[in-house]
Amino acid sequence: MRNPPDLPDLLEELSKINLSKYKGILLPGLTVALLGFAIYTSAFTVDPEEKAVVLKFGEYDRMVDQGLHFKLPFFIEQEYKVPVQRQLKLEFGFRTEESQERQEYVPTQYSQQNFSSESLMLTGDLNVASIEWVTQYKISDPVLYLFKVRNVDQTFRDMNEAVLREIIGDRTINEVLTVGRSEIQSLAKDKLSNLCKEYSLGIVVSQVILQDVSPPDAVKPAFNEVNQAEQEKETTIQNALAAYNKEIPKAEGTALKTIEAAEGYAVKRVNEAKGQVSRFSQVFEEYEKAPDITRKRIYLETMSDIYQAVDRKIIIDESATGVLPLLNLRQER
Repeated sequence: MRNPPDLPDLLEELSKINLSKYKGILLPGLTVALLGFAIYTSAFTVDPEEKAVVLKFGEYDRMVDQGLHFKLPFFIEQEYKVPVQRQLKLEFGFRTEESQERQEYVPTQYSQQNFSSESLMLTGDLNVASIEWVTQYKISDPVLYLFKVRNVDQTFRDMNEAVLREIIGDRTINEVLTVGRSEIQSLAKDKLSNLCKEYSLGIVVSQVILQDVSPPDAVKPAFNEVNQAEQEKETTIQNALAAYNKEIPKAEGTALKTIEAAEGYAVKRVNEAKGQVSRFSQVFEEYEKAPDITRKRIYLETMSDIYQAVDRKIIIDESATGVLPLLNLRQER
């Protein structure tokens, strides 16, 4: 096997090459190569969802929109494209794996790595919750996004974690798992928006979405038992309230009915008594005017009532004698 030549030997061999015979070809070729490289480094395109920031000698010069644009060649000017119209997102506690093949109806694939350092948070009542969330945002100012803060993506991620841990630390585990989710999302969005303005990140926060809020895997069985007990407690309370609402109005209605009946009966008895008193007073006044006639009328009315109540009636002439032996008084009707 032949050993490679040393550097001095190589230089000596190169010096022996006669380039004069290639002068007619080398100069035009070099010119074409420089011209092609100049054209390659002076033209660029910007997609519809992007804006490009152009730097001249490393200093901001201008910003251009979509389309074909030109710049000074040989990297005198450089462009940095920023997707200002694209909805960007950051995932916390999980990661979505991008599919290599763009196919329709492909189920979402999630990374199997452990991101518990992002998701585990301490609540205000000293419980631990596992929270997975997504922050959606857009780039509003490409210049600030590119040059104001170093490593803006990591800074924005750290801000998300800090804000959400602060909010979760002020709430109980029940609030985080149940009724407080919408409030947490809204408060996190407002706090992040204010921090982005304060830090001049050039980012606008669209929304914060809590994907999954649950207790850690180690305590999930115990937590589920507690939740089941609380649900049974609530069910028992609701059943008791239902029975209460059914029986109490019924009892109140019965009591009101009894009271109304008693009051009606009292009014009836009072009115009857007043009527009898009024009738007696009228009869007494007539009696005082004509005692004999009134006495006879009362007698006749009384006898009329008596006769109506008697089944058998026997009328005997006062002047008749010896009639009793002829009557069978024990004869039944």
